[in-house]
Formats: sequence, structure tokens, C-alpha cells
Amino acid sequence: MTTYKELQAQIEQLRKQAEELRQAEIADVITEIKAKMNEYGITGADLGLMGKKRIMKTSPAMAPEVPAPAPAHVDAPASSEM
Repeated sequence: MTTYKELQAQIEQLRKQAEELRQAEIADVITEIKAKMNEYGITGADLGLMGKKRIMKTSPAMAPEVPAPAPAHVDAPASSEM
């Protein structure tokens, strides 16, 4: 019977293999995209990519957590009692 610890080790090994395959596939896709862009004369500007910060998301789990903004403090208007 497989133990919990052994299963966790297998999971970690599979995660590493999956990431290696993902990186290889990304490299292939980038090569294909560059070839098509060159073939058709497409530029980054044509795709709306110029002047923007490059963001490459790896997975939702790896995205940085952004804390919720604190509610804005609104001062109550001063009463005009005379």
C-alpha cells in the first residue's frame, strides 16, 4: 500500500515534469508565433503590444495576491449650528 508521504513525493515529481513540459511547449509556441509574424509581416504594434508592460501569467496559483483596498474614509460634513 502506498503511503501519504510517497504520494506527496509522486505529486511533487509530476509537478516538476509538468512545468518542464509547459516550458518546452511555451518555447515551441513562441517560435511558431514569431515565424508566422515574420511570414505575414505582423509587428507587435499590429497586435497592440507596443508600449505596454509585458505580463506573462504562469498560472492562477502563482499570481500575486493583492490585498483588498481599505474603505475610503469620508469625513462627515460639519454641522452649521449657530
